[in-house]
Amino acid sequence: MRKEQCFFCSQGVKQLDYKDAEALRRFVSQQAKIIDPIHTGTCAKHQRLLARAIKRARYMGLLPFVKI
Repeated sequence: MRKEQCFFCSQGVKQLDYKDAEALRRFVSQQAKIIDPIHTGTCAKHQRLLARAIKRARYMGLLPFVKI
């Protein structure tokens, strides 16, 4: 089984911006939960940065905490 390449490593992304809500929505499920790295294919380093960016975007009101 071949391991999937990390999306952020392949794009050369160094920092994730919490203000880019459209890019972050790709990594959030229908219930507004953060999708685990097994399904998204992100590496551990970028998964931590992604989780922090999603949480900041939620706090600032750019992403919902839950889907109603």
